[in-house]
Amino acid sequence: MRGFLIIITSVLALSDCMAQGGFRDSQLRYPRVRQAYEEKWDLVKGLMDRAQTDRETLEIYLVAYKQEEIVEVWARKHGEQQFRLLKSYDICALSGGPGPKRRQGDGQIPEGFYHISIFNPSSQFHLSLGINYPNASDRVLSDKDHPGGDIFIHGSCVTIGCIPITDPKIKELYLLCVEARNNGQMKIPVTIYPARLGDLNHGTLTRAYPGDPDRLNLWGDLKIAFDLFRKTRDLPAVTFLPDGRHRIR
Repeated sequence: MRGFLIIITSVLALSDCMAQGGFRDSQLRYPRVRQAYEEKWDLVKGLMDRAQTDRETLEIYLVAYKQEEIVEVWARKHGEQQFRLLKSYDICALSGGPGPKRRQGDGQIPEGFYHISIFNPSSQFHLSLGINYPNASDRVLSDKDHPGGDIFIHGSCVTIGCIPITDPKIKELYLLCVEARNNGQMKIPVTIYPARLGDLNHGTLTRAYPGDPDRLNLWGDLKIAFDLFRKTRDLPAVTFLPDGRHRIR
């Protein structure tokens, strides 16, 4: 039932957007979004100012590190190449351990390359942002019948596979995503890592799971993306391959 209500909410949001000519306008029909703008807009605008962007040019990228329990928000002005770190939010609860989500009920937070696919302004957890798990890689490598789903970045501080950051913080992040979406960023990318994949952490993880090609292959792909972004501050181009691996440039 919860999944059904989420689908209805997202469809209604899209219909509102088409009817009113703006995604922000469609979201402002919901009381929690209006409250978030009343409480957090000055702060969010200040963040954009420091990143040398504004609500007309904002483009964002979300990065989550499970080991460090952090969600980073990176921002740039549309048309620029390099992102700047806008803000970091603590993840207040975790479930599972290092490694991807592979089946319903495993309690794992996914790892890999995703994007925001749902804005839920009436969430059970205040406000929530759904990611497109299972993605093309997960559909190859996860349980074919029961891969799981309904993975969100949300408020509150409870989780079974989601990323909670508390109600006050989700208000800020939700507004940043609404502004980016309203400005035409149709897919807000989200990369979820087991940890910051510098050489030390990557080596520690791979030594801990020497006989697990699923984890090792994914972490190898994620490390390429991690190193590229650290070098260029630009999004790597990710292609999903038929075997579930990734081509990253």
